[in-house]
Parts: sequence; structure tokens; C-alpha cells
Amino acid sequence: MTDALQAAKLKAEKTYNTAADCFDARPLAFWERYGRSTIERLKLAHGAAVLDVCCGTGASALPAAQAVGPDGRVIAVDLAEELLKLGRAKAAAARLHSVEFRRGDMTALGFPDGFFDAVVCVFGIFFVPDMEAQVAELWRMVRPGGRLAITTWGPGIFAPAYELWLDAVRRVRPDLYSAFNPWDRITTPQAVRKLFADGGVAEVEVIPEEGVQPLAGPDDFWTIALGSGLRWTIEQMGAEVASNVRQEIMSALAARRVDRVATNVIYALARRP
Repeated sequence: MTDALQAAKLKAEKTYNTAADCFDARPLAFWERYGRSTIERLKLAHGAAVLDVCCGTGASALPAAQAVGPDGRVIAVDLAEELLKLGRAKAAAARLHSVEFRRGDMTALGFPDGFFDAVVCVFGIFFVPDMEAQVAELWRMVRPGGRLAITTWGPGIFAPAYELWLDAVRRVRPDLYSAFNPWDRITTPQAVRKLFADGGVAEVEVIPEEGVQPLAGPDDFWTIALGSGLRWTIEQMGAEVASNVRQEIMSALAARRVDRVATNVIYALARRP
């Protein structure tokens, strides 16, 4: 394992374990919305076997379990145990016994070739430095006639609030500022098609979709930050600096009367011949 891959895994695990306290809050309803939409596009058959990597609290795994029914099987994998605990509780409450939430690393799951009818990765492929190798690994586990579904962010994530966030972070903690995020590598249909091609997937259907998340008030954006990948930066700031940044952003959002943020996505689906 490379140092870059190990560092990316540790950062993602720590970030999302911490973010679990806000991950399912109302302003982050887009997790469930896009997870369910991904599964609906797959048209899973009853009794199918599904792998969901970077599953979070089950936004795609739970709809998949509903679709495949009691005779199917969904293995939902994530590095963040705190998210998995929430997913298990949701599955138990919904009496979905065909889904299993397990802690695991999507780069080294060890399943045989062609083991699943469908492999799903929603908002997770960009966490590894070598996305092409990861696409190839997920594709390897899809049986002939099965499907691979990868969903990622489109352009302008959380705009216009995200730009205010970047400005504030750059001003108070330039060492934490970055205008580039992992998902920025694949925010266009062309980039997603190239990713699949470089991962050994010759034909892929790519569907961009514009979306927004309504904000009941400026505080909703801070909740989104706490329940998403932005949580890592907040934790690094420390409580006092984070509080100041929060107030600055809340004031700017209120002054501009921002009542929604962009949540554009790109769906990509491929069927193995």
C-alpha cells in the first residue's frame, strides 16, 4: 500500500467517523436522495447479490436491500464504523435482513471475480488516489450481465456557500485552504467517461443531473459542513476559529439571502458483456 493511499484512507475514516453525528441531519437529505436514485437506475432483480462500497449509513444499500428482497443479498462496506452503526440501526428498524454492514476497505475486499450482480459506489470513488485502478477492481467483481454504478459530484458543489467557505478558510487558516478537492477530478461527463475507459470499462452510460439542497436558514449549510467531508477542516481549525468562520459564513449567507446550495451529480452505469 502506498503512503498516499494509506493517508487518504486514514483521513476519510477519521473525517466520517466524526461527521456521523450530523451525517443524517435534514440538510444532508441529498445523501439519501442520490443513493436511492442510483439504485433505481440499476433496476435490480429480486434475489440479486449487490456490493455497495463507501456505503455511509445506507443511502444506497437500504434501497438496494428493498429491491433485491429477502432472497437477495447486499454487502455494504465502509471504513467509518460510526456510519456503519447508523446503517445497521436503520436496517433493523426497517426489518431489512438481507443487508449486512461491515467495516472494510474497498481497495482490498478479496471477493472473487464476477461475484456480484451489481457493484455500487456513491460519492466514494474519488477517495483513492488511483481512481482508475479502483474502477478496475470494482468492475472485476461484476458478473457477466451485471452492472457497475458509480455516482459522483458534478460541478459547483454546494455553491454559492462553498465559495464563502473557501474564502473564510483561506483567510484564517491558509494552511488548511485548498481550492482543489478529490472529487474535482471527475466533475464532467467527459472526465467520468475517461475514468471508466482508463479503468478498463469500454462502454458506460453517463447521466449528469442538476440538483439543489434547500436551506431552511444559513445554519443548514454549517450542518452540511459538519456532516460531510468539510468536517475534517473544521476539526483542524479548533473550536474558537471554527466558531468565527461559522459566524462569518452565516452572516454572508443571510445578507445574500441564500436559500439553497447546488448538489449537481453525475451517474455512470456500465453493464458487463
